[in-house]
Amino acid sequence: MQTVLRRAVAPLVRQRLREFPAVALVGPRQCGKTTLARSLGRTYFDLEQPADQARLDLGWDDLVDRDALVVLDEAQAHPAVFPRVRGAVDARRKKNGRFLLLGSVAPSLMREVSESLAGRLALVELTPLTVEEVGEGKLDRLLRVGGFPDGGILRPASYPAWQTSYLSLMAQRDLPMWGLAASPATTDRLLRMIAAVHGGIFNASQLGQSLGISYHTVQSYLGYLEGGYLVRRLPPYEANIRKRLVKSPRLYVRDTGLLHALLGVGGKDDLAAKPWIGASWEGFVIEQILAARSARGEAVEAFFFRTHDGQECDLVLRTVAGIEAIEIKLTSAPSPVDLAKLDAVGALLGASRTVLVSRTRRSVRARTRWSVDLPTYLAHA
Repeated sequence: MQTVLRRAVAPLVRQRLREFPAVALVGPRQCGKTTLARSLGRTYFDLEQPADQARLDLGWDDLVDRDALVVLDEAQAHPAVFPRVRGAVDARRKKNGRFLLLGSVAPSLMREVSESLAGRLALVELTPLTVEEVGEGKLDRLLRVGGFPDGGILRPASYPAWQTSYLSLMAQRDLPMWGLAASPATTDRLLRMIAAVHGGIFNASQLGQSLGISYHTVQSYLGYLEGGYLVRRLPPYEANIRKRLVKSPRLYVRDTGLLHALLGVGGKDDLAAKPWIGASWEGFVIEQILAARSARGEAVEAFFFRTHDGQECDLVLRTVAGIEAIEIKLTSAPSPVDLAKLDAVGALLGASRTVLVSRTRRSVRARTRWSVDLPTYLAHA
């Protein structure tokens, strides 16, 4: 019997349904959107299935007259539903919690959301499983195989075959269906190249030369990979200081299971022996932090910071509480030098809190200066 895990974002989805007529729950394919949605509403339609499209069309008038929540899965596959939802919402504008739309493509690629439902719905992102959801005891497995429920975190033997199949399906079917003009072979090569520079500075010209395509084409392709929740482009923080700053973004493969599959890591390989394990841990921590803050409904802007003379910070968060400077280390014994470097960056940025996240077993939290492990940060941030 498969374990049913409580999703951290579920309370936020319920809250948004109380506040808005419609909610769009977005996130990568196979991250658990359908399971969560079906726990919230029994009237369910999978709009990738022609039979469900026909059933929805035939029963639309009866559905919109009811007060029950209607779940519309993979809504981007049936664009005609967006203006119909808008009309139903406008007809009873004061009635909230009527529609839950699920999508595997980011709103940036779903024109219908911005054109038809602007101001009428709330957006909530569901990520793959996080350490807060699976438990601290599974942190190392989560780092290795990633957070997709079927990708190994719940059934270890699924990795890496599941990840390989997932990436193949994305390249061959989903990304082209959403508008990506690249061939599956080109998409696969691009993803492997991004994995090879995971955590590094994005250089579109260099990637384009390797693929035989233009700088602008690389930018376009990357937009689709971001829209499919495969890649994160972390922008630089532009501080008003007297130092030359790195102004290109950093690139990360968002799920470490997909990253490790792209890098050829097998199920029994020694992950700690890989030269890039520090970059993998860095991306993992960034995703865990942003997923946790998002699940709580916090408005957070994320950046990295780096000067040309070597001062840097892996993650800068801008929130209503101020600037938070976060440095990420794989070590279990962070040094005073690490803290001093972070203090200097925090002073440059005017940070209200500096945080060193590592594998330490001795977490320390002062008012504005933390040295903690990841679970401690997530529990108290």
